[in-house]
Amino acid sequence: QVQLVESGGGSVQAGGSLRLSCTVSEYTDGRYSYCLGWFRQAPGKEREGVATISVGGRNTYYADSVQGRFTISRDNAKNTLYLQMNSLKPEDTAMYYCAAGLHWDCTQLRTDDVNSWGHGTQVTVSS
Repeated sequence: QVQLVESGGGSVQAGGSLRLSCTVSEYTDGRYSYCLGWFRQAPGKEREGVATISVGGRNTYYADSVQGRFTISRDNAKNTLYLQMNSLKPEDTAMYYCAAGLHWDCTQLRTDDVNSWGHGTQVTVSS
């Protein structure tokens, strides 16, 4: 099973930036390549998708709430997934999880499609 380890979380003031990283132990389950994505969960709320990316990195999906502020990317040579977060808002405060799953369209990857989760990294944005 693919192993995911996040890093890069922290505390920042509103308007600031953070970059999350996720090391990925493998990109396939032996037959198919994993879609990768970032999800987040705030206290008392359900886990939600933030951004997902296709195997080759060409196709991406962003939640409406982060569109234009966050950028997802992957460096397959370095086995790393990134999430660049700019113009952070207090409502972005959450535990952020790296995720890997199988889906014929990676931009449609949702929570139920995820096979493996990282342990999460906390992002706190103060006003």
